[in-house]
Amino acid sequence: MLSSLLSSLRRRLPDLPLAAASIGGFWLFYFLTILLRMALLDESFRAIEYRALGCLVGVVLTFIVYIVLTRAADEPIRIKIIAAAIACLPAAAIFSTFNLAFALHQPLQGRAVITQRAENSPGRSEAAARIQITRPPLSDETLRSLQRQRVPRLIADGLVTWYFFFAAWASFYLAMSSAAQLRRAERRAARAERVAQAAQLKALRYQVNPHFLFNTLNSLSALVMARREEEAEEMIVNLSTFFRSSLTIEPAEDIRLGQELEFQRLYLDIEQVRFPRRLAVEVAVPDALRGARVPPLILQPVIENAIKHGVACTSAPVTLSISAREEDGRLILMVENDLGAGVRTPPSAGTGTGLVNVCERLAARFGERAQCRHGPLPAGGYRVTLAMPLEHDDPINPIPDRR
Repeated sequence: MLSSLLSSLRRRLPDLPLAAASIGGFWLFYFLTILLRMALLDESFRAIEYRALGCLVGVVLTFIVYIVLTRAADEPIRIKIIAAAIACLPAAAIFSTFNLAFALHQPLQGRAVITQRAENSPGRSEAAARIQITRPPLSDETLRSLQRQRVPRLIADGLVTWYFFFAAWASFYLAMSSAAQLRRAERRAARAERVAQAAQLKALRYQVNPHFLFNTLNSLSALVMARREEEAEEMIVNLSTFFRSSLTIEPAEDIRLGQELEFQRLYLDIEQVRFPRRLAVEVAVPDALRGARVPPLILQPVIENAIKHGVACTSAPVTLSISAREEDGRLILMVENDLGAGVRTPPSAGTGTGLVNVCERLAARFGERAQCRHGPLPAGGYRVTLAMPLEHDDPINPIPDRR
């Protein structure tokens, strides 16, 4: 119940901590200036409780101005300024009237001392005479005359002075409140951008997985039809291991390059069951780069395309190369195949979804800091180059490649 009450209070009184702190700070500063003036002018501190009461009234009036401003919290800034200008007027009038009433009814000091300098005369030193002047209390007739003649003008003078005091607080509060709202809006926008980016990465990854699964099941079906039971069983085990490993990672979280190579080794083991004599794999990745952070399964669609459009469309051995290097603070990953020199069959028409997804994932993850290049090699074959910022993980033990 308390939490619901606090939530309701926050909705009704936005920026309440800011308002309370600024109101308290303004009136505390005013009260301290009064104390400083009394100390410098050697005035009596007997009326300090009345000054404190005046500051308390000022706090209440300023809080009422804040309540008025909260009613325009959702309005444009010019509406808030107009509301503050209007609300400060009655607050200043009330406080000016209170100050005048306090001045008329505060206890008078019993006496005051002034100094009169005597005229210099020949043969006499300069002398000073102290004259005591007793201030009698105001009579009823004098007070009524003062009220009739001077009170309206005094209230008007005080209204102008205190109006600018209340307006100064309102201006400060509006400026700080607008800045806080801007910061909250920026945080919401940044949070929304992160959520959208994570959703995009997940969507792109989920487009890749069905593509891979479809091709693998086709290969498994071909092995079963050819009655290659042992190879089919090996492919099923590798496929199970691959999915069990890949499902343990989050799509929006980076992994070590060494882990990524292990995932791709599982996939390549599946493909080598299909092409035991036609697929050769070479991995040239320095141990120092195996701790680099990369998006999960970023190489899988690239390697899949290399096999689909390289190994599957030729009868000759094809070498698939995976390499990595560091260049100008970036991690450069390359996947290429030589297509072999044997008789080729026309490759199946593809939609390019896999490679497009890889480029889009890199752009979504790293923005302009990422680069995706691909194209045929002069001597035959195809190369895909991925560039991304080099971000190292904690040092890890090298993961040996399985051949």
